Amino acid sequence: MSSTGRRVVIVGDSIAGCTAARELRARGHDGPLTMIGADADGCYARPPLSKHVLKGEAAEAETWDLSDLNITTIADRAVSVDTTLRTVTTAAGIDVPYDALIVATGAAARRLAGPDQAGETVLRTFADVRALRPTLAEASTAIVVGAGFLGMEVASACSARGIAVTVVDIDPPLQRLLGSFLSDAIMARAEAASVEFIQADAPVALVGNPVAGIEFADRTLTADVVVTCAGDVPQTDWLDGAGIADRIGVGIDYRCATAVPGIFAAGDVAYARAASRRAPFWSNAVAQGKVAAASALGLEPTCAPADDYFWTEILGLSIKVVGPLPLQGEPTVLEGSVDDGSALLQWNHEDGRTTIVAYGIKRAVGLLRRLARDSAVPTT
Repeated sequence: MSSTGRRVVIVGDSIAGCTAARELRARGHDGPLTMIGADADGCYARPPLSKHVLKGEAAEAETWDLSDLNITTIADRAVSVDTTLRTVTTAAGIDVPYDALIVATGAAARRLAGPDQAGETVLRTFADVRALRPTLAEASTAIVVGAGFLGMEVASACSARGIAVTVVDIDPPLQRLLGSFLSDAIMARAEAASVEFIQADAPVALVGNPVAGIEFADRTLTADVVVTCAGDVPQTDWLDGAGIADRIGVGIDYRCATAVPGIFAAGDVAYARAASRRAPFWSNAVAQGKVAAASALGLEPTCAPADDYFWTEILGLSIKVVGPLPLQGEPTVLEGSVDDGSALLQWNHEDGRTTIVAYGIKRAVGLLRRLARDSAVPTT
């Protein structure tokens, strides 16, 4: 079937879905293109929500204008897919036929509240941010459950507002991905900013209805606001019974193809079958969106379906990472000093690959990529 007559449907107005839509048109697809998206705010960038919008540095989310792409948009939630008839059905009962389908429904915030427990606060969407900002404006104390990237960014936003914030996790801040060396440095920075960290010896439970605190072991903590930042879960319910998703998410190969012909996936909902784990970073979502679009048209992708780059900002300090995670052991310090909050660091991995970290030091991403590439040890 020619590209002109090929019906491509994207489910999910995420960064992966929007990237796929733009790539489809850029690669010459001039046929029908439909995007099904359930977010009432449409297409927007999610990474800045916790980095800038929550802190009040930006009033609105950074929206993406796709009006130049001649897309049919359906503001609804996909509830099922029929892989035999090749149709996607929405909550409103609309059947949308496809020749190629790109799954880009992303992930939802993991919740800890019980089924009858109201008032849990999470941060995933612009609507979540709008709901949380006025609460923070009135709060003097906060608890953040989870010391990953999102948790530490939310804690940073609280600290910037003068809120006394406590972060609780089983592991030290970001230790699971960045290792003990950087985790210790981040911990020291948090302590200097009066951000308290409590390492729990068991999973925490939310208390109150509505939620007003947490409990773990024999301790109970309360605060004006409690924010759950306990990871995410892939949005795959609408794929039940289709043989596309499993407990991890939607498995894809190097062409972002799923186990079902004609169906591709990209973004936080997807995972590389070779790795058997999701890597929900925006850079991967962009790369996979491009690859899925090319593959849906039967074309060769212009990039790999993975991009080992991400950045975060914690308590005013920018951290850019290029290369594989997790990090282990101590790095080679290429420039500066971690104690001074400005350093260029290098980790060498056993497989020959290299990770470069710009810790509070201004370096272009292109330079970091070149350093990681040039420092890698060729393997045979």
